[in-house]
Amino acid sequence: MLRITALLRAASFTALESNGSTIVRAFTKRSICTTLRPIRCELPPAPVASLTAAKLQPPPTVRHYAKGKDKKKDKKGAAAKVQINEEQLGGLIDLDGLRTQMEKSLAAMKDDYVKNLSLRSTTGSIETLRITYEGKDYQLQELGQVVRKNPKTLVVNLVAFPQTIPVVLQAIQRSGMNLNPQQDGTTLFIPVPKVTREHREGLAKNAKVLFIKCRDRIKDAQNQSIKKLKKQSNVSEDEAFQAQAQITAIADGFVKEAEKLMELKQAELLGDK
Repeated sequence: MLRITALLRAASFTALESNGSTIVRAFTKRSICTTLRPIRCELPPAPVASLTAAKLQPPPTVRHYAKGKDKKKDKKGAAAKVQINEEQLGGLIDLDGLRTQMEKSLAAMKDDYVKNLSLRSTTGSIETLRITYEGKDYQLQELGQVVRKNPKTLVVNLVAFPQTIPVVLQAIQRSGMNLNPQQDGTTLFIPVPKVTREHREGLAKNAKVLFIKCRDRIKDAQNQSIKKLKKQSNVSEDEAFQAQAQITAIADGFVKEAEKLMELKQAELLGDK
């Protein structure tokens, strides 16, 4: 300790030689004391208010948006069922006439299924085949005699109305029963085809074609009824809107019933049940 004090009191010069150059360091009591004197630094006050505000500031809000597909599902699920007010609707349109038209379309489809979509061509299905001649509809049995010659052949004798042969041939070919009649004078020979998978699929397609025709007839009746409704001047806009929704709901009900019949018939034809 004494040695260090003596060194600090004496002024000394030390010369050090390094790489041919002289570096002189001088130490004095005053310089050392000045160097070791504590330095006071005043720092600016911390922005307490701003820090507090920053701590109290709520985190940014994050919004999550549903995808478009989810929105569509919600809308579809939230669709309200239309209630049919028979009394109110009957006062605006011919409701009985509308239902009768749609019921006839459905009945015609059922009739076509029975007559034209049979896996095996029976004598009965040929006899009741609808023939249109000179603007009028006839059953084939009204124009000629239908007999089964053998299990694989049907014979149609049109000697009484030979002028109907062209339209009869066309009707048989388009019956959906996969028939290919052969003409010999006033007699038609109809080979009964074997039931194949291809034949089944063809009949199933014809079932859909007949369903589409039925659906279009129902929609035509719907549109005609709505047009008549719009022409009425004594019906308010709200009443017309509600009536139109009810008419559409009635038509949709008949279309769904027809679609169920089609699905059952297709399953039967394809052997799914």
